[in-house]
Amino acid sequence: MAIIITDECINCGACEPECPNTAIYEGGIEWTYGGGTKLSEVDFGDGTIIKGTATMKPVSDEFYYIVSDKCTECTGFHEEPQCAAVCPVDCCVPDPDNVEDLETLQAKKAWLHGE
Repeated sequence: MAIIITDECINCGACEPECPNTAIYEGGIEWTYGGGTKLSEVDFGDGTIIKGTATMKPVSDEFYYIVSDKCTECTGFHEEPQCAAVCPVDCCVPDPDNVEDLETLQAKKAWLHGE
C-alpha cells in the first residue's frame, strides 16, 4: 500500500529528501509524474495521456503529502519506507485506501524508473 502523511504533520520536511521516487511534496506545491522518475509521459489506459512534465494540483495545501501513484513504499530501494523511518512524529503511515502487494509495488518501481 502507499504511505500517507496524516494531519499530525509538523511540516519539518525530513521525509521529502528520503523518497527515492520523489513522491513527497511540500503542501501547496504542484507535482509532476516525471519529477525524479524516467516518465516522459503517462498513459492512463482510457485514452488520457499526459506529459511527465505536466504540473498536477497539490494533494494538500497545508501539509507535506505523498502522491500515491509514485509511492512504492521504497520497494527495491530500502527495507522499509524511509519517510516513516525519519518522521519525528510518526505521521507517515500506510494508506488503507491504497493497498498494494509486493508484486504491484515492484511493477510500479519498474514503471517509474524505466526498468
